[in-house]
Amino acid sequence: MSSSLKNLSDFKHTTIPNGAGMRIGIVTAEWNIEITGALLNGAIKTLSENGVTENDIIVKYVPGSFELTFGAQLLCEDKSIDSVIVLGCVIQGETRHFDFICDAVSQGVTNVSLKYNKPVIFGLLTTNTLQQAQDRSGGKHGNKGDEAAITAVKMISLKKSLKGQ
Repeated sequence: MSSSLKNLSDFKHTTIPNGAGMRIGIVTAEWNIEITGALLNGAIKTLSENGVTENDIIVKYVPGSFELTFGAQLLCEDKSIDSVIVLGCVIQGETRHFDFICDAVSQGVTNVSLKYNKPVIFGLLTTNTLQQAQDRSGGKHGNKGDEAAITAVKMISLKKSLKGQ
């Protein structure tokens, strides 16, 4: 969670494994594309800076955040993909739509991850305002895409280390 106390793009207090040889899928919602595009750019840049090659980053788009989990499932079916990142943005509106979408995506991400025994990384911004989304997609609180990319690399590394035991 980003706040004035934690920047989403600050990794100086953590060890980041080398991502060389890791294949990572990214499913990005087209809804709120100015935000989700910034999240995607952050994720790709961070993955590249940490050893994941351009050819090992598979990007697919879905219409909105609700569709992220099905997109993630399709990518998880590809046995060569080690992890999937979902990137979306839901901004609170006047109706309960926000609650339904956020609940569905969070449950769906967990279910797909467990079904395929692969890390599916939750990169969904759930904000009250557009400004909060901008602050968390490359603004003053960093970029949730960066955080999702590092989480994917760390979870793949964890899984590989446990398989090797």
